[in-house]
Amino acid sequence: MHCHRNSWQSQRRLKPAGVVGWRRSGDDWALSGGGSRRNDGRLAMHLILSAFGSYGDVLPMVGLGATMRGRGHRVQIIVNPYFKSVIEGAGLEMLPLGTADEYRELMLHPDLWHPQRGLKLVMTRGASHYMGEVYALLEKHYTAGDTVLGAHGLDLASRIFHEKHRAPLASIHYAPMALMTVHDTSRYMGTPNMAKWPKWAKRAMFWAADRWMVDPLIAPTVNELRARQGLPPVARIFTSWNNSPQLVLGMFPDWFGPMQPDWPAHTAVVGFPLWDPPAEATLSAEVEEFLRAGDPPIVFAPGSANMQATEFFRTAGEVCERLGRRGLLMTKYPSQLPPGLPACVRSFGFVPFSELLPRVAALVHHGGIGTCAQGLANALPQVVMPMAYDQLDNGSRLTRLGVGAVVPQVKFKTTRVAAVLGELLGSADVRERCQDLASRCDGPASLDAASDLLEGLHERRTR
Repeated sequence: MHCHRNSWQSQRRLKPAGVVGWRRSGDDWALSGGGSRRNDGRLAMHLILSAFGSYGDVLPMVGLGATMRGRGHRVQIIVNPYFKSVIEGAGLEMLPLGTADEYRELMLHPDLWHPQRGLKLVMTRGASHYMGEVYALLEKHYTAGDTVLGAHGLDLASRIFHEKHRAPLASIHYAPMALMTVHDTSRYMGTPNMAKWPKWAKRAMFWAADRWMVDPLIAPTVNELRARQGLPPVARIFTSWNNSPQLVLGMFPDWFGPMQPDWPAHTAVVGFPLWDPPAEATLSAEVEEFLRAGDPPIVFAPGSANMQATEFFRTAGEVCERLGRRGLLMTKYPSQLPPGLPACVRSFGFVPFSELLPRVAALVHHGGIGTCAQGLANALPQVVMPMAYDQLDNGSRLTRLGVGAVVPQVKFKTTRVAAVLGELLGSADVRERCQDLASRCDGPASLDAASDLLEGLHERRTR
């Protein structure tokens, strides 16, 4: 445990296993372990989770919701109907946000994977566009004294609703980059590496980004909705305001994203929420046949929402030929596959990573946090080709941990990728480090720890 605010007590307190963070003294909100709700006479609660983004964003929320439902709670998830089968397969209630066609349209947008324009697109077409709709869903389904909110990092409506109605709120982040710090500062796409900058320079950079890039995109919508609720305007949305003042859940382990002195003092780091849909947790006969037909393949996965990966897959085929390795290409959109792939390379649609990755040799991907986590849990060396968002920072952390390497998109060519993969696969030190980190990954324990903390919010509210 690490102390990082003077207003927080320094002695150890009871907390869920695996949680890193401090709890506050006094009568304010606390990070406390709630314990089981199974047949013990304690109050059940109603949880509303918001899940914005692609499968890498949705599956962790569904896993958390399924864990809470298993404890006897009612769970609703605000999510695009594109993911209806995943929600229903987990036995949860869906609160539809937008339409499946809107999701598909966004996936096809040419800016989605651009280092700078992608962020603008997500801010405007994601966070800003749906803010009023999310707030209306909360007004319709929230019950005072019963409901706890768990908000995705792009869900700012829940933050406003919390302030207006004093609703118990947890902000939920999957990757360390979502939490700003001037200490061990994250890597940001399209900006200089600030690792060795003085703290004053980092603060100036964050201020400038807020002033001229981030706030102009999102603050007008935030403050318009706040004004309708009789709340004053706010600024520096993603630096100073967005996180819940009650609980911030970091859904990653402290060895991947260590606690920072300037993170919110009510932050709890619980580990990777590894989870696959139960209905899809087995491999198809076709995949089984391929895996049994030869040596463990290299998996190439450019992201579940990526429909612009033709060059990535072309390079993947050439890399496998050069290394004399089998390859498995992961995409739900086969139209982007290049013609003439080598015979040693196959393509499949959705394959559950929890079943596939224990049987492969390495993982080459875009750097999404969900894929990074699955690779770590399965002791795989990883090559990351970051395109946008948190991907560069995630890949940089894998490199620092000694289990991966980053190859920038402009340098993602056959010779370079084959050389990097060959070095990782041939290193005994990398294999040993992969095994060590895999032994520290425990998805069910992470989901249980997060559930304990959400139950703690409800308990505090109902006392």
